[in-house]
Amino acid sequence: MTACATETTTVRRAGFTIAADGSYAACLAQGPEGDDGWYPERWTLGGPEPYTVPLPGNQPEEQCSEVMPLPDGRVLIRRRVADRFDLALLYPTGPGTGELLVGSLPGGEAEARLLPPIASGEAYALTYDPAREVSAVWLVHDDRDLRPRRLAEVPGRCGGGAWLDRAGRLLALDREAEGTVKTVAVDLERAGAVSPLLQITEESNDRLLLAEPDSGLLIVRSDATGEDRIGWGVLGSRQPMRFAECLRVPDAVLTPFAAQPGQVLMPEACAVALRADGPHGTSLAVWRPGERRASWLSAPEGWLAGAGLWSARGVLRLPYACAHCPCGTVEYEAPAAVSSPSPAGSAAEGAPPAFPDGGRTSPVLPLQKAPLATGS
Repeated sequence: MTACATETTTVRRAGFTIAADGSYAACLAQGPEGDDGWYPERWTLGGPEPYTVPLPGNQPEEQCSEVMPLPDGRVLIRRRVADRFDLALLYPTGPGTGELLVGSLPGGEAEARLLPPIASGEAYALTYDPAREVSAVWLVHDDRDLRPRRLAEVPGRCGGGAWLDRAGRLLALDREAEGTVKTVAVDLERAGAVSPLLQITEESNDRLLLAEPDSGLLIVRSDATGEDRIGWGVLGSRQPMRFAECLRVPDAVLTPFAAQPGQVLMPEACAVALRADGPHGTSLAVWRPGERRASWLSAPEGWLAGAGLWSARGVLRLPYACAHCPCGTVEYEAPAAVSSPSPAGSAAEGAPPAFPDGGRTSPVLPLQKAPLATGS
């Protein structure tokens, strides 16, 4: 989970990303005067109190650099250097910062960015080559091979990026082709086999915003109804996509950033946290797909907006930094779920959402030309 730049009276931070297991986070930080430029910063979140460790290098970082925390406490950084993208591991070494170069990705006119963290500790990146009009998925760090390895190529320009499982096999990407955006699934264990995941109508732009692997819950944004709406469905279900009426907020853009794990049989009961950006600033909402209302909460002062993590028992943890507390987290209990019959879109016959063949061949059942449902 990554947050955009946030101002405080002491330190400015950008690109805040939390490890999948919640143990660490990392971001780029800049002092109040900005004279020293940007530097990587690691947050330790797994102990009784969070604390930060600066990881400055020999020279300031560009704000376009990306950082990702790893479960072992190191931080992976992606830098643009001349005609390539360099990758390095950063770690504290007493008063200084240790750095281990782990390879490079193609540069030139190409684009490159890190994909969301996964619990195994492996790190992946997505590149796009405009000359060939091809996107590529790379394994850029694991415990066996320190050099980047290309795993898959996908025709077209791909954005987004959400893991459909916890093992790092199935990756969902939003692919732009022939003027529309559709979400596809890439199977990294089958030589990058690509299959449709989200195709509501032929003409609609359908993007996957968030996926929760335990329950199979998918949160999407689509204009299939004639306007951009947030909807939800379940991986492997044949039920139609549903669009949440309570998430239609005038003059505000809602973006889901975290979903409650562990709800294997109840995707409609997963608590989803959303960031709302509007003319009066940024606010926080919690919503369950099976309910017809959202709960609006007051975000903490200095919230690194768009960053947060749910626990399986329904506690939302948000990081913040302000003049009174340069590094902190606050916890919110999810509002109690309202008991109601399972709506359309739940896993069929109460079975846990699963890949149709157990994940051995085709990874998903695409939501294609499905009748649209609204109201929840």
